[in-house]
Amino acid sequence: MKQPAPSEKNAKGPREIWDLRLYVAGQTPKSIEALVNLKTLCEGHLKGQYRIEVIDLMKNPQLAKGDQILAIPTLVRKLPEPIKKIIGDLSNTERVLVGLDIKSRA
Repeated sequence: MKQPAPSEKNAKGPREIWDLRLYVAGQTPKSIEALVNLKTLCEGHLKGQYRIEVIDLMKNPQLAKGDQILAIPTLVRKLPEPIKKIIGDLSNTERVLVGLDIKSRA
């Protein structure tokens, strides 16, 4: 049985990787702010345990259908399950932490 690499372990066992998708529409100020806020939050609470995929719906509008994106920017937490969504620029850190269920897991 393969053991996780030391960088993937913590005191409770293997670390969860958070798979996050940020849907934006071009390089608007709100989209840029959402990405900066997300990176800051992840570095502060999920350092080394997250992946961010930015999906620009101006370039790939068909990708909005899969996650049922109705407004932008929208953050989708794919993993850990269940899937969660947060709409907006992610400037309200407390709301984002609660919405993603980070506080109870971190």
